[in-house]
Amino acid sequence: MGILNVTPDSFYQKSRVMAVSEVIDLAGKMLHEGASILDIGGQSTRPGAEAISANEELDRIGAVIEAVVRHFDDAFISVDTYHSEVAKEVVNLGAHIINDISGGQYDANMYNTIADLNVPYVVMHVNEHKEQMHTVHTSTTILPVVHEFFTKTIAATKESGIQQLIIDPGFGFSKTPEQNFELIANLSSFTSFQKPLLIGVSRKSTIYKTLGITASDALNGTTVLHTAAILHGASILRVHDVKEANEVVTLCSYLQ
Repeated sequence: MGILNVTPDSFYQKSRVMAVSEVIDLAGKMLHEGASILDIGGQSTRPGAEAISANEELDRIGAVIEAVVRHFDDAFISVDTYHSEVAKEVVNLGAHIINDISGGQYDANMYNTIADLNVPYVVMHVNEHKEQMHTVHTSTTILPVVHEFFTKTIAATKESGIQQLIIDPGFGFSKTPEQNFELIANLSSFTSFQKPLLIGVSRKSTIYKTLGITASDALNGTTVLHTAAILHGASILRVHDVKEANEVVTLCSYLQ
């Protein structure tokens, strides 16, 4: 899953694209390098980022989605949003997947909307309240917390009629670096849920702060954690660097 941030303030500068022409160029590059899915987002969720409204989010990404659909009619498009209004509109524009960092917690209408749209839905673990998105969870060990979240969320989405669910442990959200490493080391425990497992660790602070570098220098560290994630059961890697991630997937397929 290649990341297309239609934002002015995402944490990794090279992932920020605003003009439609820039997005099309980057999308084409990612597809050529082996991306199966393009994940388009109009709102940065980095620590300290200012939340924007559903209307502003749609203003940023609407034309971009239409352009990507027009240029790459066989591409699978995911949209990163926690607004049910945005989810409904972007699927009408041609998007195929909704990637909700809140797991349905920030919009009470999201589950029913996804059930009506009948599209694959990514639910991510994060703190319940939006303003506490990056407040570190107080539990020493995070694994039971995330397992409990998915147990409840899977039941609730099933009851709402959602048929196609993907789970994401939420690396970098509400967790310490130690908790993020705990999740990576225990990813195989999530296979018990029998849902595709999406991992988003690309160039995140757990990597670059641990190594004493910057996000721009974190490709090698990202590749290390991608390898561990694939070997521990990950199904989808959400990445900035498609070529390198695709090489991980290819080589790990031989190890497995």
